[in-house]
Amino acid sequence: MTRIVLIGAPGSGKSTVGRALAAHLQWPLVDTDTLIEMKESKRITDIFVEDGEEYFRGIEFETLQEVLLEPSAVISLGGGAPISQRAQEALLSSDSIIIFLDVSLATAAPRVGFNRDRPLLLGNPRAQWQALSDQRRPIYEKLASESIKVDDMTVDEIVSIIESMVS
Repeated sequence: MTRIVLIGAPGSGKSTVGRALAAHLQWPLVDTDTLIEMKESKRITDIFVEDGEEYFRGIEFETLQEVLLEPSAVISLGGGAPISQRAQEALLSSDSIIIFLDVSLATAAPRVGFNRDRPLLLGNPRAQWQALSDQRRPIYEKLASESIKVDDMTVDEIVSIIESMVS
């Protein structure tokens, strides 16, 4: 088997679906945000504040390159991880199944909670989320092997759909 990469906006369920899918497939789960926090020994928010977004994106790309070498893994990417051109090229050449978990603001809002741990959602978080989503959507769609509109679906339903795609 190959790896399954989950992409999408904050609140789309990448981490939650990733955990459930990995458990169901009995594959390892690799969450890039968690890996970055472990590598840097600090939260993503603190990396943004202390080191800046450019530094964070560099670490994020290095992490992406590393995880794309994992065989038979479920990979949950941070919302901005696939946005740079070099990240897109790495993903498209990785022989991965890329699943875009497509979510609306109405569904994402209660999941994200628009808290302080989302550095790019400071200020007016709903407007920021919508702007990021609008900017990133064409990239997510271009990269995706498949897209799933997750708004009215349970985690189990999403996992079943993904599993049918890979079997």
